[in-house]
Amino acid sequence: MVLTDAQCGQDLRIISYQGGQGVVSKLRQLSLMPGDCVQVIKKAPLHGPLLIESQGRSVALGRGIAAKVQVEEVLGCD
Repeated sequence: MVLTDAQCGQDLRIISYQGGQGVVSKLRQLSLMPGDCVQVIKKAPLHGPLLIESQGRSVALGRGIAAKVQVEEVLGCD
């Protein structure tokens, strides 16, 4: 599934990115790498950004980029 389909509070692991070099570059700048555990904290209304938590910090992602992040549900993050 993609990050925008995840429910708030769900523990997730990033599998891969779908998109061009711009998407990959942006996610790497935010230190969101395949294999990282993330959790959706909040989804803004009216197709606004998602607030996610990764490695103890909060990151806001626009829905366009979040829709290109492939994730899988995990039972608790390491």
